[in-house]
Amino acid sequence: MEYVNPLTGFRVDGRRPNEMRQLKGEVGVVSRADGSALFEMGNTRVIAAVYGPREIQNRSQQQNNKEALVRCEYRMAEFSTGDRRRKPKGDRRSTEISLVIRQTMEASILTHLMPHSQIDIFVQVLQADGGTRSACINAATLALADAGIPMRDIVTSCSAGYLCSTPLLDLNYIEDSAGGADVTVGILAKMDKVTLLQMDAKLPMDTFETVMDLATEGCKAIATYIREVLLENTKQLECQRG
Repeated sequence: MEYVNPLTGFRVDGRRPNEMRQLKGEVGVVSRADGSALFEMGNTRVIAAVYGPREIQNRSQQQNNKEALVRCEYRMAEFSTGDRRRKPKGDRRSTEISLVIRQTMEASILTHLMPHSQIDIFVQVLQADGGTRSACINAATLALADAGIPMRDIVTSCSAGYLCSTPLLDLNYIEDSAGGADVTVGILAKMDKVTLLQMDAKLPMDTFETVMDLATEGCKAIATYIREVLLENTKQLECQRG
């Protein structure tokens, strides 16, 4: 299968190699949560809900009482993919992604301002078409901002891959399943600090740098979009208050 057309340079979904899928973000989608968001990257749809800061429910989990405890739970809805096999709660992949999201968000949250408290982040994939890890992080960022959680900077994530000797931005499921290298990056955009870097295959150093730079540019574009969503939400709230 040709993932990049050698004549036109277009990918299987009609995008250019450095073109991101359409983004869509919305906050305040779960009424009972302190903060929530729906985030879409193409056909990948993720919902995130944040509860807290609130009193710690299980003090044995807190290792440092001078900082807030951040917890994260990741799930995939059973209808989110074409695979209808029932996955047990707490499967290895879900546990690993929950840890990745938590560690990435901890790099952004000013936990020292909220001692003796906990923040719970729940993320669920409603529809999966590649880039679910990045979409979860972007949804969690929006939800944290909606909850008013103090952060150093918004953290955003995007993936890039290398197929047909071509660096590709924001892989969909077909491209992600092709067996090529896939690099997922998370950054604090204004601080220009990397908070997440995962790669599932080896690449020559020069190619890796090109792919990582592409993913980083994707992160910055998502950060710009998320700020626009938050600004628009703020304007709407101001209008409602008169």
